[in-house]
Amino acid sequence: MYLAPLWRITLGMQNKYAVSSSLFETMFDQHLPAIMVGRILDQCGPARRCPPRLPAAQLIKGLVFHNLAGSGSLSQHMKDLTGETISDSALAQRRAAMPWEVFQRIMKEGLEPKAKEKLHPQAFYHGWRLCAVDGTLFSIANTPVVKMTMSKANSRRMKAAFAKIGAVVMVEAGLHNPIAAAIGWNGQSEMELAGEVLESLPANSLLLGDRYYGVPKVVARLNKDKNRQYLIRVRSNLQSKVLEAYGDGSALVEIQSEGKSMQVREIMGRVCRANGKWTAVRLWTSLLDWKAHPARELIALYARRWEEEVFYKELKVDMRSTPLVRSHTPETAAQEIAALILAHAILTEERVQAGKVGEVGVLRISFLKTLESLRGLWNFLELTEGLLDPKAIRLVVRRTMRKIAERAIPKRRNRSCPRAVRQPVGSWPRLTENNYQAGELNYELLPIQQ
Repeated sequence: MYLAPLWRITLGMQNKYAVSSSLFETMFDQHLPAIMVGRILDQCGPARRCPPRLPAAQLIKGLVFHNLAGSGSLSQHMKDLTGETISDSALAQRRAAMPWEVFQRIMKEGLEPKAKEKLHPQAFYHGWRLCAVDGTLFSIANTPVVKMTMSKANSRRMKAAFAKIGAVVMVEAGLHNPIAAAIGWNGQSEMELAGEVLESLPANSLLLGDRYYGVPKVVARLNKDKNRQYLIRVRSNLQSKVLEAYGDGSALVEIQSEGKSMQVREIMGRVCRANGKWTAVRLWTSLLDWKAHPARELIALYARRWEEEVFYKELKVDMRSTPLVRSHTPETAAQEIAALILAHAILTEERVQAGKVGEVGVLRISFLKTLESLRGLWNFLELTEGLLDPKAIRLVVRRTMRKIAERAIPKRRNRSCPRAVRQPVGSWPRLTENNYQAGELNYELLPIQQ
């Protein structure tokens, strides 16, 4: 589904309550069509008794708007969006009656790839769409229900301060666009959640994963579909049998999973961190052609997996005004996290359009500056409701998108200053002579023991 840029969707926009909320509704409806949301609610939504004051579709839309609108309570943002005055307690009751399956289905059908190879070459490798997967934890507030139903992890001294809800998200590298997500509000493990997410891995894609996913069980699952490739890091203590050594330093190896043997290509190397320390890296990949995909190229490509960590920073720090999920129950907390992921996907489309306007890479468009600019635009349009004609509104939106593009992050220089000081403090090394390093990544291959 294509989400039109802001300057296009203002054409024909009709104000109902406020320009800002109407603008968001158009963005939401083009990303998550009302027909799709209505069909999901008909199939697995709450039972209908009498005409509700706030339709279920508007409640879902309000949760997403709440994550994009900035500071303020859900009831305040719901009033901005619908014009209805509903208390936070009443909204909490409505959310408690909403089945979790509704949000599962919306994420499954609403999250999808956005990158196009000609427009976003940085999101592809030899025609394969680059995807990264990883898990994270969200801290949930200590409400009475949470204390009774959820356990806290043990720390070195005592129980953790807050209970955690796990989530696994798959994103497009090069865009930081979420394309699949699973949330474990009922105590599911990361591997269980990952199983749900891996089912949504697009065809003709290359999956990047860390050591948690570098186990024969996951490899066996990924090997079932030859249209989906993988490049994952594995632990050093996993057993493998070398079958053939390749000319680039990699090797074809045999591994075992539940009594069945599989063949993967193994790459050994080490990467130099910014502090000068070397870290050993062991990779397994389904890309067996070492001439078409040299080992040094794949080691450099694996570094793109860290874009997943940047995505989580955007999701958990840039978009949220509080470090805690403040819903009252584990299930409604999962709803809040799902709405946060959907909001990120909507904002990613505007980031893509800003990159198109400025003719720069999407990741050079600051996520936080895009979010702040759109919030400022929405507030301005709401305050000037009735004062500007449609032509003036379109002009303001165009200028906002152009301003976002002008604030693009400059390209990283191909050199770095030494991480040292002339008068060392603590463990910092002492600087005696200036020197510089060229290139973005320092790595080398290691021989594979046969």
